[in-house]
Formats: sequence, structure tokens, C-alpha cells
Amino acid sequence: MTNTQLTLVQIDNYGPWTVTPEPRREMDLQTLQSRLFADLAQFVGSRDGYVFFTRFDNMVAVTNGLGRDDHELLQESIANRYPVTLSLGIGVDRNPAVALERATDVVQRAGSAQDHERREVLSGETLPMEDRADSDVQIAHFDVNDATGKYTDRLNEFDTFIQIEQGYASLMRHLREEHGALSFFVGGDNIISVTPDLTASQYRAAIDHVEGEAGVELKVGVGTASNAHEAGFAAKHALEDCRHRGTIVEFADAPLAADD
Repeated sequence: MTNTQLTLVQIDNYGPWTVTPEPRREMDLQTLQSRLFADLAQFVGSRDGYVFFTRFDNMVAVTNGLGRDDHELLQESIANRYPVTLSLGIGVDRNPAVALERATDVVQRAGSAQDHERREVLSGETLPMEDRADSDVQIAHFDVNDATGKYTDRLNEFDTFIQIEQGYASLMRHLREEHGALSFFVGGDNIISVTPDLTASQYRAAIDHVEGEAGVELKVGVGTASNAHEAGFAAKHALEDCRHRGTIVEFADAPLAADD
């Protein structure tokens, strides 16, 4: 049974800051956001977690294995190097969407995202070490069948982007509404989903839905482990099995040891 720990990462008072004392250059803001995401990815990734950028001023991290001290250190590190601070909410549940709702609730209760008095909230409970298991995190790694041949080598980049994004939007909605899974575009033609325990038939149904709604054909590798890094690494290997076997759904037999 999955038991996903999610952390909502929210920049404090970011909207007002971007226009104070006057509107800031857009590329300066884009640079700050991308560097902040890179630092978060490095910090959480070094502790076997995953971070997804969503809207950049709000990000979602899979933080199984990270304790409260890790979250405090992250806030301190960012505050020392950036002109903005972070509030963090933590939630745990077998259903990723419920875990995120819990993480969001504890941040919202502390004040608005545009409340200039709210600073570095850290709220919510982490998953106790004694309750952790090898089945806590299930990661599904999707990619588009022959994206290069169908889109990249045939269409201009913007039209390719539209096709990939339509497939992503269809998958994201379906998995969220049907199963409480959270899906994130991670570049190229790749989508990573944090899911509860789903069966092969449920993944096939999701793939069929996307093909029927958006005309995009997908395949998926699925891995399960105690943390996102190991589950995701196993999912990558399962996805390679799809490519070699010509299948659309493959489960990793067991978590694989990932190289640092």
C-alpha cells in the first residue's frame, strides 16, 4: 500500500514582490524561478525525493524519507541565498491527491500566499521512520510513442508542444479524477505520475483514454519503493522494457539500486 509524503513549496508574498517597488524585468523573474527550482531539485534529489515545478511560485515535492530537520534546512538555505522565502506544508496519505490537499491546507491556514506577514511557515507531519515501507511510493513514467517521428521531425516546435501538452492535460485530468494520482510534465515527451496502487488494467485504461481524447499514444513503466528516487529509477527500467518488448505497460519486478 502506498503512503506518499508530499510537500507543498510556496514562495511567500511572491506576486506583490514581483511588482515592488515597481514591476521587475520578466527575464529576471524567469531566471530566479528556474534557479530556485534547480536548487530545490538538487536539495530534495540528494535526499532521494522528487520536485515538480507546477507554476514555479508553487511547487510539489515527493519527500518520503525527508524529516522536519531537512525541511527547516531547505528553508534556511533558500532564505540565505534568495530575495524570497519559502513556506512548506507536509501531508501524508495513501492517495497522493489527499496528501497534497493536507499539505496545502496547513499552509493556507497560516495565511494567504500574498500575505506580507506570512514568512517561512513549516507545518504538517512527516511519515515516521518506523512506519516507512518499500511500497510507500509508486511512480509511473509515461512517454509518447515515437514522438520524434510523429511530431519533432515533422512539425514545428510550437505545434509539437501543443500535441504533447494535449496528451499531458488529458492524462493529468484522468488520473487525478479517477484515482487521485498527480501527474507532472518533466520535459521532452515525458510525464511522471505519483500514484496510489494502480493495476495494469487501470494504466491501460488511462492510456486508452488519452489516445481517444487527445490522439496521443503513450506507454508507461511503473516502479514502487520507499522513496521517489528508487521508485522512479525502477519505473525508468520498466519503461525500457516497454520499448524492447513492444508493450504499453510494464511494472518493475523490484526496486533497483540507483547510482548516485
